Amino acid sequence: MNIAANIAPSIGDELETPETEGAIAHALFADAPSSVSFNKLRKRLLRQVRQAFDDFGMLKGQKRWLIGLSGGKDSYGLLALLLDLQWRGLLPVELVACNLDQGQPNFPKHILPEYLAKIGVKHRIEYRDTYSIVKEKVPAGGTYCSLCSRLRRGNLYRIAREEGCDALVLGHHREDILETFFMNFFHGGRLASMPAKLLNDEGDLMVLRPLAYCAEDDMAKFAAAMQFPIIPCDLCGSQDGLQRNAMKDMLADIERRMPGRKDTMLRALSHVNPSHLLDPKLFDFAGLMAGDAAPKT
Repeated sequence: MNIAANIAPSIGDELETPETEGAIAHALFADAPSSVSFNKLRKRLLRQVRQAFDDFGMLKGQKRWLIGLSGGKDSYGLLALLLDLQWRGLLPVELVACNLDQGQPNFPKHILPEYLAKIGVKHRIEYRDTYSIVKEKVPAGGTYCSLCSRLRRGNLYRIAREEGCDALVLGHHREDILETFFMNFFHGGRLASMPAKLLNDEGDLMVLRPLAYCAEDDMAKFAAAMQFPIIPCDLCGSQDGLQRNAMKDMLADIERRMPGRKDTMLRALSHVNPSHLLDPKLFDFAGLMAGDAAPKT
């Protein structure tokens, strides 16, 4: 059963109302396809994002979000879906798009500011040469992604504070969450993944992932249909041989052989039984005695 199909009838009903259906959309969708298949895809993604809002309480007390925009398909898609919901009156939050130019060679600096200005989105473009730091710190032949990500996240936290935002919103989708889980499982020796909602270490900002229920393949189809000006993520030349790629290939192979397993795996992450694992910090195994009430599972 698809986790995104378990949506209460009230959630997403507004997407079908006469007031919005067929009306003039946000400027971002001016050239979007009008096909039945695209409209179904768009509505499915909107419902999945709203399901994440509801399940994880993403809108509680929120007034202003910083949207991390890398120029990849997922962050473009995230921004488009949030703008769509905002236009429909379903997202009462102010949005600020932000791209952090990290100094990668040949980064096309003009693409994002021109695109954001064209669609009328408030934005901030920040230059920080973290690429040189990563090149200096990472040994020859190593991959830059981990350190690059940490430096980027720190700068985005700073920018979110400077912009008066309540949360940093990122475009990680279903596959990112599953790949992270298996990365930790196989290489980190722990059961952990990317949470859909996280309080940062300083306790002053939320990190939100509204695409948690959205499939990467759907995001790719959405991006292609919307003709986003994609910026490649391999400008630094450090993408080959990553452990994450191995996890992606493994999950894709499982899905090919057993369709629907990704949804099942994602659902498993929301149904955890501590008494059926091996962590005495989560469950009092030592205090469990015969005659006690059986633990709820």
